[in-house]
Amino acid sequence: MSQLENQIAVVTGAGRGIGRAIALKFAQAGANVVCVSRTQENSEKVAGEVNALGRKGWALAVDVADSKAVKTATDKIVADCGKIDILVNNAGVTRDGLLMRMSDEDWDTVMDTNLKGAFHFTRELFRVFAKQRAGRIINITSVIGLIGNPGQCNYAASKAGLIGFTQSVARELASRGVTVNAIAPGFIETDMTSDLNAELKANILKMIPMGKFGSGEDIADAALFLASPAARYITGQVLTVDGGMVM
Repeated sequence: MSQLENQIAVVTGAGRGIGRAIALKFAQAGANVVCVSRTQENSEKVAGEVNALGRKGWALAVDVADSKAVKTATDKIVADCGKIDILVNNAGVTRDGLLMRMSDEDWDTVMDTNLKGAFHFTRELFRVFAKQRAGRIINITSVIGLIGNPGQCNYAASKAGLIGFTQSVARELASRGVTVNAIAPGFIETDMTSDLNAELKANILKMIPMGKFGSGEDIADAALFLASPAARYITGQVLTVDGGMVM
């Protein structure tokens, strides 16, 4: 039997990059996946890929920063699926800039999506997990939330906040048999990193002891482990997947 046979997973930010890799990895492991993305086009594309793997894929276009939209979406998910076994809070954005030039809008946009978005989905599904007395919540943070980065104070703050959020919710749900963990990716090959110039890439690689970028597959493998029965006694932890950047 596959590791996640017939489980229901909700993955936010599933339309591309790390979220897409996690959605497909879970489907390959036997899960049916609710693919949440900001756009209907992206969510439907990944849901189609899940269906092509022989699993059930649902597509939902949701702005995770919108609490009313999230409540509507989660009510529909619970009504359609009957249960939720895994929640992956992966949706995230960047609005980079030095602090002295950063606008309120750029600060709020990043915090509302990266941190409040995870709060919205977790809050709406909290009772479902608690009632089931089983489940996995996995929050995708970042090494930037651990070490900071010039020009990304908003992003670093949102990801550091997500770590504190993870540890607090883990304590609230531990007695119910629900684990809550975080994954902190390092520099991963995505659409964003593909646009970096050669000099900047070279400088980043100097920071990584393994000397290479990670892949979405690396993060998806870590998520699969945390979602699997093998991680049943792990909660409140941050798994860093970064080629050795943070030791």
